[in-house]
Amino acid sequence: MHLFDNLKKLFSREPYSAQQAQQLAHIYSWGPALFQVARLMGKYGILEMLNEAPEGLTQAEIQTRTKLSEYAVKCLLEASLCSHIVLINPETERYSLAKVGWFLLNDPLIRSDIDFNHDVNYEGWFVLDKALEEGCPAGLKHFGNWSTIYEGLSSLPKQVQQSWFGFDHYYSDHSFEQALQIITSHNARTILDIGGNTGRFALRCVQYNAEIQVVVCDLPQQIKLLMQNIKGQSGSERITGIGVDILQEAPFPTDRHYDVIWMSQFLDCFSPQQIVSILRRAKDILDEKSRIYIMETLWDRQDYAPAAMSLTMTSLYFAAMANGNSKMYNTDDMLAFISQAGLEVETIYDRIGNGGHSIIVCKK
Repeated sequence: MHLFDNLKKLFSREPYSAQQAQQLAHIYSWGPALFQVARLMGKYGILEMLNEAPEGLTQAEIQTRTKLSEYAVKCLLEASLCSHIVLINPETERYSLAKVGWFLLNDPLIRSDIDFNHDVNYEGWFVLDKALEEGCPAGLKHFGNWSTIYEGLSSLPKQVQQSWFGFDHYYSDHSFEQALQIITSHNARTILDIGGNTGRFALRCVQYNAEIQVVVCDLPQQIKLLMQNIKGQSGSERITGIGVDILQEAPFPTDRHYDVIWMSQFLDCFSPQQIVSILRRAKDILDEKSRIYIMETLWDRQDYAPAAMSLTMTSLYFAAMANGNSKMYNTDDMLAFISQAGLEVETIYDRIGNGGHSIIVCKK
């Protein structure tokens, strides 16, 4: 059963006792510090050390291995102890990894989220109130004077770029194989990839089937990165890049027939009005056999509440850092945009890849 099947029931009742609610409120009030403790326990290798020490480690042993001061290690361990990242044996004074710490170390999604939130969002969220009040990515000024983060991706500091692309690619890469199975089952041979980013999906397409040709539309600076990334790769000669500013309302290319118009983690980068405009322009180049495939992580179609929470938190990245007017949408929102654009939903595939993506197939 999907989360959305029971959404009203799940979020309409109080899940905590008064004491639990007070404890959680304290966690929220110290959220930034808790985040940094979790991050630094990973950065300094303490989580990994404890994971590899079945008998646990003393504070002195951790100091020796990390070369941090007694003060620094004590601060981190005590904060980790009280936030259930580590455990302590009262008889031996040895620290070991708690379940929370194990997931902080071993869950690649959590590690990707930590890097993304620290390198991309952390300082920008200081002005989240301004972003929400003014409808602009006020936190982006921390990196540069761009109207959206997409214009500045190629100019961001290297570590910030790595964390941004690591976050973006983690959510998409696990879905590509199943998505390609769905697309090619409909005999797709020509694909227009709108918002193709660095070309990872385009490459997977041409390497998946030797008959597939892909045209990628994205910002000119992104197309430049794409062409660099695919150079010399198998099948790259069947990929064409077209630099366009999607927000300029320009029509999409009509130089050939497209079996599939593909939009992966793309529409969530735009406001409702912009989404409808994009879909209308896509509809204009459809014929009766063509289909639009929209792959999104719709927050109300998740199987687990933590996944829904992560996606709604990602909306705050869009607010403060990306563009100030887009978000992670729910099913009703996306279906309304599709209808307003004059399109009809043919089918919806759920649990794509690692489970969080849905693919909405649209026709005229």
